[in-house]
Amino acid sequence: MMREALFLWIANHLPKGRIGTRARHEALRWAGLRLSSKVIVMGPVTITPPGSGGRIAIGSRSFLNANVRFGGEGGITIGRFAQIAPGVAFETSSHELTFEHGRSRATVTAPVVLQDHVWIGAGAIILPGVTIGRGAVVAAGAIVTQDVPPKTLVGGVPARFLRDISERVP
Repeated sequence: MMREALFLWIANHLPKGRIGTRARHEALRWAGLRLSSKVIVMGPVTITPPGSGGRIAIGSRSFLNANVRFGGEGGITIGRFAQIAPGVAFETSSHELTFEHGRSRATVTAPVVLQDHVWIGAGAIILPGVTIGRGAVVAAGAIVTQDVPPKTLVGGVPARFLRDISERVP
């Protein structure tokens, strides 16, 4: 856990630019994240709880902008060619709605999965147990509480279907 914290601190304090981006990639790998080749992380990331970095996997050629938050206890998998805008939060833990008098609500964890070619807009929040299908887009500020079908655009609070997205075939 100390190793993760040290390398996460280093990664979050590197300058922007080509050298900082390359060094940040390596520092995040040393912090425990499973990063494929050519993943670009532009700025600071937050991982909670400490020690959950090893439950985060990011596919090749994905791009993460600054201030992305990983609540990684339940595991987060991001596919290839994903684009993550600034301020996105991935949450894998929550609490049950029911409670017992005199006790805290029970914690529930579930993984978050983003398939290939997904684009998540600025400030979106992805909640536990959600899978976002291949080629889907989540609009800025959306709160995603349910699975998103492939090649669709969702937005709003809570996120809802807005329209289908076509795939350009080369």
